[in-house]
Amino acid sequence: MIFFLLAVFFIGYLLITLENAIHINKSAIALITAVLCWTILVLNPASKDASLESLGHHLSSIAEIVFFLLGAMTIVELIDAHDGFQNITEKIKTTNKTKFIWIISIITFFLSAILDNLTSTIVMISIVNKLVKEKQVKWQLLGLVIISSNAGGAWSPIGDVTTTMLWIGHQMTPLNIIKETFLASLTCMVVPTLIINSRIKGSILLEEKTPINQNVILNTFDRNLVFLIGVFCLLFVPFFKSITELPPYMGMLFSLGMMWVLTELMHSKKVSNEKGSLSVSHALRKIDTPSILFFLGILMSIAALEQVGLLASLATFFDDQFSDIRIIAIVIGLLSSVVDNVPMVAALQSMYSLDIYPTDHYFWEFLAYTAGTGGSVLIIGSAAGVAVMGIEKVDFFWYLKNISWIALIGFLSGALVFILQNA
Repeated sequence: MIFFLLAVFFIGYLLITLENAIHINKSAIALITAVLCWTILVLNPASKDASLESLGHHLSSIAEIVFFLLGAMTIVELIDAHDGFQNITEKIKTTNKTKFIWIISIITFFLSAILDNLTSTIVMISIVNKLVKEKQVKWQLLGLVIISSNAGGAWSPIGDVTTTMLWIGHQMTPLNIIKETFLASLTCMVVPTLIINSRIKGSILLEEKTPINQNVILNTFDRNLVFLIGVFCLLFVPFFKSITELPPYMGMLFSLGMMWVLTELMHSKKVSNEKGSLSVSHALRKIDTPSILFFLGILMSIAALEQVGLLASLATFFDDQFSDIRIIAIVIGLLSSVVDNVPMVAALQSMYSLDIYPTDHYFWEFLAYTAGTGGSVLIIGSAAGVAVMGIEKVDFFWYLKNISWIALIGFLSGALVFILQNA
């Protein structure tokens, strides 16, 4: 049984990594893999009853992540529909090269901590496209956007899927993850910014006039109100968890409900056609549902491996090969540039129980940093990189030659700062 289970999982995982080559969405493969893995378990008479009983338990834990992402994505989509991010574009007016590069880097870093690294990257792609003319300069700035968005998402409980998973799984608390990883993440952003600033020679040619966003149909007050309330709702979630001790997804659903009420009241006097993309119903249709289903499928697949004890055996192997947990975390971070970091973090959560490494342990904090930032080393290693590659057609080998080594230096610099900080 275990042989067939591993075979199905690894074939499914291979097909997921070859998504662009086989032209089949990874979400479909993940869902099929999950169902086949659990089917193998229940078809075995020896494990049938235990598997059926555990299936509901695993689904309950994974559903917390799914509903959290659903709420967060909808709020972000609602802000975008009201052109809330246009405020950021309007604030970038400098023609000084160094100042412009640092503004792009810092805005991306903090924006991804509030939203998530994928959304902040898409926002910054739009901004850089509107402001920068030269292709090579634009690509270097977008490489910096990838690094900064991944670094920014790593220190926030809502900034990266893996960090959110560790928070929901009780491996860490919001204040502690900020306190322990902020300095390392900041270093991971600052060092590449310094390097790229020195590599871009001369001045940056900016567009003389920023194109008007064609989606802007609201007055400035409405646009700013939705942006500020949306950001407040996202930041409110960790506080709601601390006050009520309810799971994070409850706070996110509450925030979504508040945003829903606000926008309904704002547009109550408009007819259905006028509301258009400004309604939550439309935002729910536009969110990245395939990504949510991918998380569901891959996490359920890993849960099947946990059910038969394979992950516990893998943890023992890791401990034998790498006696230092810092090395394990760094290896996982570098692997995340090749393999999706979501399943790796999920596997480690199952491999090492809270009895071994309790909440807010050094290992979980370091893992949040390495898994969140290591994907920047290759353009295919993170959702931010894939977005830049898909939207701007940045070449894999160009990124490997021009940005990968910078991202690696930033990653290792941040890791060193984390280790020294906790020495």
